[in-house]
Amino acid sequence: MDGRKMAGLDSALGISPQVLALRAQKTELLSANIANSDTPGFKARDIDFAAAMRQAGGQQEGMTRTHAAHMSAAGDPGSAEPMYRVPSQPSLDGNTVESQREHAAFMDNAIRYQASLNLLDGRINALRTAIRGQV
Repeated sequence: MDGRKMAGLDSALGISPQVLALRAQKTELLSANIANSDTPGFKARDIDFAAAMRQAGGQQEGMTRTHAAHMSAAGDPGSAEPMYRVPSQPSLDGNTVESQREHAAFMDNAIRYQASLNLLDGRINALRTAIRGQV
C-alpha cells in the first residue's frame, strides 16, 4: 500500500489506535498491581493517561512544532512511561498497592477501553460503507 493511502487511513481512524494501545498498557499495569497486592515491597505503577494522550496527539501526522517555545513530542505514541503511585496509607511491608483503588481504576479503564473500541468499530464501519457506496 502506498504512503498516501496509509496516511489517509491513519487520519480516518484518528487517534483511536493510540487510545487503545494506552488503555491496554494501563490494563497490564493495573493487573500487575492487583496480582501483587500481597507482595512485600511491591510498588504500584500506573500511567498518566491524559499526559500520554497529549503526547500521542502531538505526534499525529500534520502536527509540527511551529515556535521555539513549543514542546516537541517524543517517544512511542502508543505507550507511556509508567510512574509509581503514592499510596494514601503506606503499608508496613513497603507494598504501595491499595486493592480497592486498583480494582476501581481497573473497572474504569475497562469501561473506557470498551467505549474506545466501540468508537473505532463505528469509524471502521463508516469507512466500509463509504468504500462500498451503500447508504
